[in-house]
Amino acid sequence: MSNVPILELGVGDAAPKYDLQICEAEANRKQDPAFSLEALKPEEQAVVKDFIQKIDIDSTAVVMNYGMATQNKIAQFSDNVLQNVKAKDLGEVGKDLSGLVVEIRSIESNESKSGPLSFLRNAKKSASRMMANYSKVETNIDRIVKALEGHQGTLMKDVGMLEEMFKHNTEYYRELTLYIIAGMERLDQYHAEDIPKQREIAQQSNDETEVQKLNDMVNMAERFEKKLHDLKLSRMISIQMAPQIRMMQNNDVSLVEQIQSSINNAIPLWKNQMVIALGLANAKKAMEAQNAVTDMTNQLLIKNSEMLKMGSIEIAEATQRGIVSVDTIRKVNDNLVDTINTIIDIQQKGAENRRSAEVELGKIEDDLKMALVSAGSRNA
Repeated sequence: MSNVPILELGVGDAAPKYDLQICEAEANRKQDPAFSLEALKPEEQAVVKDFIQKIDIDSTAVVMNYGMATQNKIAQFSDNVLQNVKAKDLGEVGKDLSGLVVEIRSIESNESKSGPLSFLRNAKKSASRMMANYSKVETNIDRIVKALEGHQGTLMKDVGMLEEMFKHNTEYYRELTLYIIAGMERLDQYHAEDIPKQREIAQQSNDETEVQKLNDMVNMAERFEKKLHDLKLSRMISIQMAPQIRMMQNNDVSLVEQIQSSINNAIPLWKNQMVIALGLANAKKAMEAQNAVTDMTNQLLIKNSEMLKMGSIEIAEATQRGIVSVDTIRKVNDNLVDTINTIIDIQQKGAENRRSAEVELGKIEDDLKMALVSAGSRNA
């Protein structure tokens, strides 16, 4: 997709329109700098200015299809995001991480059942049992690590996919913005030139068909204004989609980092513990003096407590680490609150415009009745 979206028109016959006062239409646009033509890049301004001349508000098909292709892209895009969320099973990642901790702790649990000094009474048998326990746990840990590496690969692919989705969403947002600005510019032009011109013709000719044509133009302008309102709603959906995508992306990245930390830190620490424990067991097997055995036992307890302290602190820090910061949540909440307030303002403005249009339509109807009465009096 190009940096400057290509705007396309629908084709079809003419249909009804709606009227807004020119000053009100211009005021509405000035209230929102996001829809200012001057705010666009030079190349985008050129595209919009060229496109404005091609917008035929008198065509029903043009009004109905205006921006519809991009709206459909956003609808399909939203479905893709939803399917991506449904397809994820992050519970398996947490299950495997928990399983890793359980397996590592199982060695300490198994050895502590018979007491810290019990294996000294039968050193050869205890060392063999310790090796068998470590081998069993090592097999389970290897299986869990492979599963975690698989989760890590899947999450990394999801991060890349979400990045592409974010880029596409940005492009859709820019396309809709250009459609809205071009439509608002053309609508202002329509009120400033087309409708006044037809009103003058209707007043001068006193022809009922010209009056009806003027009424049709007013009605069609209303339909086009409502279409622009729909495009603004689609644009707002695209704006809301951006932080949602980033939140999902940040969640995946946090899980990848946690998995990487477990693989690179927890497992090497466990292997170091295994080496130290087996080395101590072999050393104790060769001890003959009770004092030497006591000294080695004390060293073993101190080293194991230090490793347990280090491992527990690192695991606690890793598990207590927040996935999303409070500042991020506050910023997202501020954006959503601002979005809701903006939508309410737009809806209120739309209601005011429609009430103004109804008053104007009543005036037009009265003018038409007076013209018909006057014509009847002359004929009489």
